[in-house]
Amino acid sequence: MAVYTPKNIPTHERLIFALDVATGAEASAWIERLGEAVSFYKIGLELLASGDYFSVLHELERRGKKIFADLKFHDVPATVAAAVKGLARYPVTFCTIHSDSRAMLEAAAAVKGDLRLLAVTVLTSLNQADLGDLDIRAELASVVTTRARQALAAGFDGVVSSAHEVARLRSDIDHRLICVCPGIRPVATEGTLADDQKRTLDAAQALRAGADYLVIGRPIRLAADPRAAAEALQTSIAAAMQTI
Repeated sequence: MAVYTPKNIPTHERLIFALDVATGAEASAWIERLGEAVSFYKIGLELLASGDYFSVLHELERRGKKIFADLKFHDVPATVAAAVKGLARYPVTFCTIHSDSRAMLEAAAAVKGDLRLLAVTVLTSLNQADLGDLDIRAELASVVTTRARQALAAGFDGVVSSAHEVARLRSDIDHRLICVCPGIRPVATEGTLADDQKRTLDAAQALRAGADYLVIGRPIRLAADPRAAAEALQTSIAAAMQTI
């Protein structure tokens, strides 16, 4: 396969802030606090449970932000397809679906419209031992590659995977695959943040491996100056892209 060439994505949009908060009021405060430092937001299950999910979605739209609906749909094919079809009516760029059923993936892809679907390969909170607990004996990287190949064949646009697996995806999978990577940590705090991520890299390492988008939450939220932290990450991303 040819050497991977980065996709033509506006550099500022490669950073996706994980808006993992419990209420719409908190979400609005973060959107205001980060201002122009962030132009792409992930909204997920915690916010969904608040009842404020779609009001935040529309606020992001009004502010000209891009939206990643990280809802990780997983059900029988008809139910997942109905959920995707409904979500496709909203101004959402990405939506996530678990990847362990080809029939489910194909049903979702058939109704996605302009919505770009991402298959969740192996959660970044899992490692090889965790897969063993699930009686999955294959190498973790092989599981990610197999699920990514299946998702692309089913009509998906990309995957969510750890940055550790991206280089292998780039060598083994068609380069049109979009790779969105959570678990990104700044070098200065690598291994020091108390969280549930087990497979992490810093922003520059992930981009050089072939990541298209980086999902970053705690390193910004827990910073003394979150906006300055986001701006520093944007600078790091821009610098890394100039070397690729």
